[in-house]
Amino acid sequence: MRLRWGDPASTIAPMLNLERLRTLDALARHGSVSGAAGALHVTTSAVSQQLGKLEREVGQRLLAKHGRGVRLTDAGRLLAEHAERILSQVQLAQSDLEAHRGQVVGELRLSAFPTAARGLFPLALATLRARHPGLRVRSGELEPVPGVAAVVRGDVDLAVVLDWYNKPVPVPEELVKAPLLDDPADVALPVGHRLAERAEVDLAELAGEEWITWGEGEFCHEWLVFTLRSKGIEPNIAHRAGETHSQLGLVRAGFGVCIAPALGRNPVPPGVVTVPLTQRVRRHVFAVWRADADRRPSIRAAVDALRTAAGQLG
Repeated sequence: MRLRWGDPASTIAPMLNLERLRTLDALARHGSVSGAAGALHVTTSAVSQQLGKLEREVGQRLLAKHGRGVRLTDAGRLLAEHAERILSQVQLAQSDLEAHRGQVVGELRLSAFPTAARGLFPLALATLRARHPGLRVRSGELEPVPGVAAVVRGDVDLAVVLDWYNKPVPVPEELVKAPLLDDPADVALPVGHRLAERAEVDLAELAGEEWITWGEGEFCHEWLVFTLRSKGIEPNIAHRAGETHSQLGLVRAGFGVCIAPALGRNPVPPGVVTVPLTQRVRRHVFAVWRADADRRPSIRAAVDALRTAAGQLG
């Protein structure tokens, strides 16, 4: 029997497009077209086009204007909830198929905080390319807390994140952790500083110094403030820079001191010395991924490559 559109049996909804569901899911999670575009690495125009096509597919309004942005309608929220479950099942199916095939192939999305991206990724990605030419790797930079969140959402497959020795980063139970390395951190001082010739420095001796630190709200900045205050030091934050070498450039110019983890900091610029802290400050660097992806050979290959890179760094 041939069905015609309009017949009762033909009112079944058409097949939903997976990429359009992924776009709707990104909008629901990030709250804006621009946020969804950033997560999906596409333009805002592409997001709008995909959502417009999805509305025509389902025959219902999924979005409504809200100030300068948009919000999900009731139908949009309902479909977004289904999209989240559908995409999770698709990811699980892909993981199972990859595990069943037993080959390191397909696409793998990685993120790392900036100094790990600088210090670990070049070595690790080169190892992956040499060992597994059929694997396509995509990488980007994310700070530790956003990196964990991106893994939970499924925006990335594996994130390299960190704990400080006295301040852990929250990791949800549904994620798997694998340690990569312990990263010692020193204090960076300009040549000629009163403590520059010391074999080691106690944090208490830095009371009154101007500090160069990370951005407001970043995990490492929060750790620095927490640690100094635990020593009875109210930090005098003079300058902020997200990248280690920007911080070291300010130290060189005499604008303050900073904490300089070893990972990704070399070469230290002339005019700057790094001195170990008496407290032996360390960051614990590790990888996280979703437990439902634990069987993927590409995840295991990435962890092995990251550990190889960490070993090469010593």
